[in-house]
Amino acid sequence: MFRSELTRFADRSEAGRLLADRVKALRLPDPIVYALPRGGVPVAVEVATALGAPLDLVLVRKIGAPGQPELAVGAVVDGAPPELVLNAEIAAATGASDTFIAGARTRELAEIERRRARYLAGRPPMDPAGHAVVLVDDGIATGASARAALHALRRRGATRVVLAVPVAPPETIALLRAEADDIVCLVEAKIFLGIGGFYRDFHQLTDEEVIAAIAAGERPPTPRR
Repeated sequence: MFRSELTRFADRSEAGRLLADRVKALRLPDPIVYALPRGGVPVAVEVATALGAPLDLVLVRKIGAPGQPELAVGAVVDGAPPELVLNAEIAAATGASDTFIAGARTRELAEIERRRARYLAGRPPMDPAGHAVVLVDDGIATGASARAALHALRRRGATRVVLAVPVAPPETIALLRAEADDIVCLVEAKIFLGIGGFYRDFHQLTDEEVIAAIAAGERPPTPRR
């Protein structure tokens, strides 16, 4: 644990700068930084800038159970090709047939493509094969989206998979250790009442703010005089 559970980051950018210091210590060779939008983007921009690494997005969409949309039977992750991550037990228990899952996958992939076109002007996903990758979010609660993204990045050939987040419950971190080679978490909070409670500014990011953050991260730093 990096700080006490009473930590409150000023905003996502501050959390990203603090996180970047810890990730740099791993001395990753030729890394790619991946953000889980929307909230993970400003955090990931700071990490990518500190590492001098390219930034991409991992877009994950949940597939909800029939009649229970909040209960995830799986998730679809963008990429080339996209990847479907299923919880077979939940799918069987809720009657999520192959036809249902295929239809949901098609709908969610359409939304993923819409968001990628909006955020990255249609830029194709980067290929993680042969690279160390760092997956960044502004915090994790259950870890469902992070798990799907980590699984997909590893399946696509990433040589080392790192999860980097400012805050998460310790039980979630423990569950995700099977998916990541390294986990950097500044605050493992035993008392966890939501990610927003660890930030002074945790406003809902707009698409325009996400696009601006990505653009800022892609510009070379201004030389110091």
